[in-house]
Amino acid sequence: MFKGSFVALITPFRNGAVDEAAFQAHVAWQLAQGTHGLVPIGTTGECPALEEEEQERLIALTVEVAKGRAPVIPGTGFNSTTHTIHATKAAKKAGADAALIVCPYYNKPTQEGLYQHFKAVHDAVDLPIVIYNIPGRSSVDMSNATMARLAKLPNIVGVKDATNDLTRPCKLRIEIGEDFSQLSGEDGTAVAYLAQGGDGCISVTANVAPALLSQMHTAWQKGDIATVQRINERLMPLHDALFAETSPAPVKYACSLLGRSTPEVRLPLVETMPATRDRVQSAMRRAGLIN
Repeated sequence: MFKGSFVALITPFRNGAVDEAAFQAHVAWQLAQGTHGLVPIGTTGECPALEEEEQERLIALTVEVAKGRAPVIPGTGFNSTTHTIHATKAAKKAGADAALIVCPYYNKPTQEGLYQHFKAVHDAVDLPIVIYNIPGRSSVDMSNATMARLAKLPNIVGVKDATNDLTRPCKLRIEIGEDFSQLSGEDGTAVAYLAQGGDGCISVTANVAPALLSQMHTAWQKGDIATVQRINERLMPLHDALFAETSPAPVKYACSLLGRSTPEVRLPLVETMPATRDRVQSAMRRAGLIN
């Protein structure tokens, strides 16, 4: 269902408030640069630091700009099942094409708890669901068996896999089949993920290099491996630099260099340290994104 280069959108702030004009301009630029899908209010969008009204507004703003030209898959997952259902209903009402739902964090549910959580959301809201499996932030790791069990539900359509376990896409494709979308959540290993059976990537780096990543994924789909390798090598130092500190602080600084956002983040995150800024600038120059 979903493939190619999806962007995990930043949420621009100005003087502590959401900069709606900058956000919509960023979405429009992404579409003009060839990005295949839009993911607002996820980890990169600082969802935990946003008020509920801000989250719903950002979904509406994304849908308004997208106008059906690319799928909109907002993050609607929380560690409360009730809250997740509420947020997913709001996303459906706003016109989202699917919902990205993270494995509940902090609670540390069992595999049965994970299954029942996602099934409850699935049964309550008629909207395609992409599972977001990110053990590094949620402290729980959905097993392949649980994911295969969930994939039998008609509206569980894919996964954003941020485990960095490159055996998973192959094993899941064997177990679930090709109709289940497998999207990498790790820019640095996205090409290896594709080679193991993945369909695309929900990318942080796409915030600043959307055209290159769109070209890379299109080249992959055409079997143009030389172009894939060339772009991947060009962007690899940038992938690394954007995670030199807790994301999204580095990528928001990178966006500020392009005039797309201020570098502001909300507490408990803070802006990047000088050494990280130097590293980001160097990587962006190497990639040809700034002079």
